[in-house]
Amino acid sequence: MARKKEYIEEEVIEKAMNLFWRNGYETTSMHMLEKEMGINKFSIYSSFGSKNGVFLESLKCYKQKLNLILQKLKDAPSGVAGIKQYFYDFIEFTRETEFGKGCLVTNTANEIGTDADENIKQVLTDFMDEVKQLFLNTLKVEENENISVIEQQADFLTIAMFGLSSATRIFTNKQLENYIENVFKDL
Repeated sequence: MARKKEYIEEEVIEKAMNLFWRNGYETTSMHMLEKEMGINKFSIYSSFGSKNGVFLESLKCYKQKLNLILQKLKDAPSGVAGIKQYFYDFIEFTRETEFGKGCLVTNTANEIGTDADENIKQVLTDFMDEVKQLFLNTLKVEENENISVIEQQADFLTIAMFGLSSATRIFTNKQLENYIENVFKDL
């Protein structure tokens, strides 16, 4: 007879997500996951298959949380101004203390190597492609430029967002504001 789970998967995944977000994928051990999630290895393996399985579920949880500000961008009728507001909203989204935690996706992309799990690399790539597409769609709202210029701007903003995601971990609010203002200065 199968044992009844004494935990709610969504709750333990949120705990795991925060652990990965703070410490990174590589440095998060199974022992750390057990302690943070409040369940044993058997339960982790039974529910999620492996550390990679826990991490992939954590990325889904992260995306659901980030969707709140992504939806705000999708609903923004103001093109470039909407993307700029998204940059500011993202800073607040990452706050844990005076500094942010960065972006779980960006943090992971910065730490994993070429030999990383293909599923994880694909989720990261898909996520960045989705953000770029959202920027592209938002830019098309108000831009009279040709599609090639809009695509270049979307690439620029995606890479700028990647930089901002890392910067939230170590720079002050004023420095981050200066960065954002300069990113959008000539758009």
